[in-house]
Amino acid sequence: MSATVHPGATLLASVAKWISGAQVRWLWRPAELRPRVYFANHSSHLDALVLWAALPAPVRRLTRPVAAEDYWQRSRLRCYVATRLFRSVLIPRSGAAPFAGRGMLSLLLSQLDGGGSLILFPEGTRGDGAEVAEFRGGLYQLCRERSELEAVPVYLENLNRVLPKGEFLPTPSASRVTFGRPLRLESGEARHDFLARARQALRELRN
Repeated sequence: MSATVHPGATLLASVAKWISGAQVRWLWRPAELRPRVYFANHSSHLDALVLWAALPAPVRRLTRPVAAEDYWQRSRLRCYVATRLFRSVLIPRSGAAPFAGRGMLSLLLSQLDGGGSLILFPEGTRGDGAEVAEFRGGLYQLCRERSELEAVPVYLENLNRVLPKGEFLPTPSASRVTFGRPLRLESGEARHDFLARARQALRELRN
């Protein structure tokens, strides 16, 4: 899979990274290009931008955010930013099963099979930044379908203060992006156990 990053995406991501004062900390760094899922906590609309901007340039070119269809299709501008600039994969939110239906799961798997990576927020919605909420099942479904898939935890710190939920204008502040070691679904590991392990790996990065 090859891709050219839209100049507008680079500009917006750079501005978001500057406003957030994001420092990047690597407890593990990708040594080679391969499909991965970068999963993170979610408390701000800056999350995907800052995480994407923190990735090494070769990885960034092959990585697409997974985003909520109902939010990013509310206006032409939002849709353009999501689909044309950042090539986001838009999915419907449907209760506890955001990847309901083989069609949606197949769409994400096709990105991975083509050599791309995904940015995923397993909580399913934005929180207040105080705690990492329970994970929905999408991360497990992807790892179940592709047993060698690496799931990389990424903790985003303080972005909820830079751009709180419900606010339109960001407040420049300091934040941090911490990349942890990748996880894989173990043979026979149950859905609940894997999601609990992934959530705990994310929470540990906060500390």
